[in-house]
Parts: sequence; structure tokens; C-alpha cells
Amino acid sequence: MKTKETARKGLYVGTGVGLVLFALMGLLPGSMIGGVIGLKIAGGIFGSPIQATVLARLIIAVCMITGVIAAAIASVLGTGILGWTVGAVVDSVKSRREAVEAAHATAR
Repeated sequence: MKTKETARKGLYVGTGVGLVLFALMGLLPGSMIGGVIGLKIAGGIFGSPIQATVLARLIIAVCMITGVIAAAIASVLGTGILGWTVGAVVDSVKSRREAVEAAHATAR
């Protein structure tokens, strides 16, 4: 199935908007939420007052990176799909209008 031009442009615009939204509102909350989850995991493994060991820091860092990646995926993929959907709807309306005009032209 060939992707129509407006749907492709909508995908690009949606992805761009998602990148901007992620940079403005997703980077810090993603790392903060991931860090809190990492602290909870490390606290459950090593005990509540967490010592500054390498393994505890590694767990927290991996969770922070995972939180940032999850926020990026949600922002970019969500707005990209939304933009593609809007473009696909516009394409279908255009093609339907062209089909109706072609049918009227052949009927005359």
C-alpha cells in the first residue's frame, strides 16, 4: 500500500512536534521518574538507607536512562502516529472528493 503525500508529511510534522515536546517537557520528568524507580529498586535490594556503592548507582543510572527512553518513545511515537492519522484522513477526504468529481464529470 502506497503512503500518500499528506500522510507522510503529517508523520514528519508529528514526529518533529514530538521531538520538541520531548525536549521541553519529557527529558527531566523521564529521568526523575526513572531515578525514583531506581531508588526504590536499589532500596529493596540493598536496604532502605542506600549506600553509595557502584552497583546501587548503576541500577539507578540504568533506570534513569530507561525512563528517558520511555518518555522519548511515548512523545515521538504518539505525536507521529497522531500526525500520520490526520494526514491519512485528509488524504481520504481528498481522494473521495476527486472520485465524486470524476463521477460527475463522466455523467455529463
